[in-house]
Amino acid sequence: MSEDLSPIPPGTLPLSARSPGKCIVFGEHAVVHGAPELLFALDLHTQVLVRGAARSSLNGDYEAAALHPYFRSALESPWASRATVDVRAVSRIPRGAGLGSSAALSAGLAATLSSLSGGVDRSTLAQRSFDVERGAQGVGSPGDTSAAVAGGFLTVNGEASGPVLWTVRDGPRSWEVRRVADPGWVWVVAHSGIPRATGDAVRAVGVRLARPDGPALLDQFREVATEGTRAVAAGDRATAAALMNRNQELLREVGVSHPRLEALLDAARPFAEGAKLTGAGAGGSVVVLPRPGAETELVRRLARAGGLPFVVKPAPSGVGLVDPPA
Repeated sequence: MSEDLSPIPPGTLPLSARSPGKCIVFGEHAVVHGAPELLFALDLHTQVLVRGAARSSLNGDYEAAALHPYFRSALESPWASRATVDVRAVSRIPRGAGLGSSAALSAGLAATLSSLSGGVDRSTLAQRSFDVERGAQGVGSPGDTSAAVAGGFLTVNGEASGPVLWTVRDGPRSWEVRRVADPGWVWVVAHSGIPRATGDAVRAVGVRLARPDGPALLDQFREVATEGTRAVAAGDRATAAALMNRNQELLREVGVSHPRLEALLDAARPFAEGAKLTGAGAGGSVVVLPRPGAETELVRRLARAGGLPFVVKPAPSGVGLVDPPA
């Protein structure tokens, strides 16, 4: 697998960038509270095209510079080019699905606006992309945007054999991001059709973990994510699958599952080794480690249950500049 972490070079308008989504395998929500997270860059992408303009707009909306939270956050960043730009964003990542559509957009905007300002290394781009998303959402952790910047499998706050790729900071808090070996498995994700609000879900979990049993529950999240990361890195499907199922039980416990998610998980069960929600929950998507050879039937079952399924693999490369369309 490619692990291209080359800098984003300086560029001039027009510019275009292509950025992957993400899929969390272990540790969503708990990572906000310092527990480990394992995720991979999803081979569904967002592409942004940036042209010069007399007035900044996003997909033809001139009010977006003031009203669209991610576009506004990017334009107002201290490192961003002060050029007025017309941005067109096209995405294969369903919006509100917990699959990193906002992280992909944030990384694409950070990459292009940083290129206009003289270029940027990957470590700094990871921080800038997180700052854009954090500025828009108000809460969160840098796993999503780091996946969009780095590609491949990553762990946040976790144990791994590889060196630290970068440390992302938010005031006094920090998260270490490391590379994890890709076991080469095929995955299936399915959007429930129920949009989720990441900020609301993160805040609700914070309230739940503030109860007297919260520290013990967080310890269980930490153990599952740590052992799950080791299993994935070792290519141990059986252990990874069992821990995915356990992770789903914990996510139910903190109240972020949803009847539509449970319906998708029920539909997947006969063809799944492991399955759980992925992302903030309370809607959004599920991720399934399918039984080998059962991918086609699994997709059919998920579609019949009302999901929008995708057979996916990790995207080997993070956000990068591409030739703009003519």
